[in-house]
Amino acid sequence: MSESTDLFHEAYDRDDIAYGDRPSAALSAYLQQAQCTGSALDLGAGAGRDTIALAKAGYDVTSVDLSERGLERIRQRAEANHVLDKLQTQLADVRDLVLEPNSYSAIVATTVLDHIPAEDAAAVWLNITNALTDQGMLYVEVHATEDPGSGIEPGLSTDAPVSETANAVINYFAPNQLASWATAEKSRLRILRYEERLEWDYTHGPEHLHGKAILLAVRAGHHFQWHGQPIAFPRKS
Repeated sequence: MSESTDLFHEAYDRDDIAYGDRPSAALSAYLQQAQCTGSALDLGAGAGRDTIALAKAGYDVTSVDLSERGLERIRQRAEANHVLDKLQTQLADVRDLVLEPNSYSAIVATTVLDHIPAEDAAAVWLNITNALTDQGMLYVEVHATEDPGSGIEPGLSTDAPVSETANAVINYFAPNQLASWATAEKSRLRILRYEERLEWDYTHGPEHLHGKAILLAVRAGHHFQWHGQPIAFPRKS
């Protein structure tokens, strides 16, 4: 893939890599509280902020992305964090992946389902939910219609600045849409945290506003010592 066809090459090529190096807060809280073993899949891994967190927590991680430069930066970060032996990278379109049922203990899809057409997103959702183990965890983040780049109400009515990479988002999620997918019987999930929010982004390009929907879930029937995010009322040591 050439730089001209890699939409995110410039964003991942900077010294101050776009989207930062900290994992999503809800994902980080899960990694602090759960037993993190087995295989993890990071879809649309970008430059690796969630990949590295998964590997440091104990998972063997496969990072999938369409950006060669992003995958290169992930390998660099993994080496710097001494987890290169726990990493595999795969240059691929998430729509082309064939995932075996019951094969991943953790799956992360941060701003992936919103970068593909709606019908494809539904198919990928079914693919990843089927791939979770009986004690698996799923973290998903998508742009929502509150985003000023959506061209849909309520985002359409805001005059807030739009992301420089907004043209890569083609499938903005409606209110409660991601939650309804997660609560569908065939998804077989138990929601730990769901949130729809606005957030300011200073990690790439001029400051801009995002509308996001964020989901943290585990396989239905899986119960462990989860104290929330932020952690609330843990047992005193």
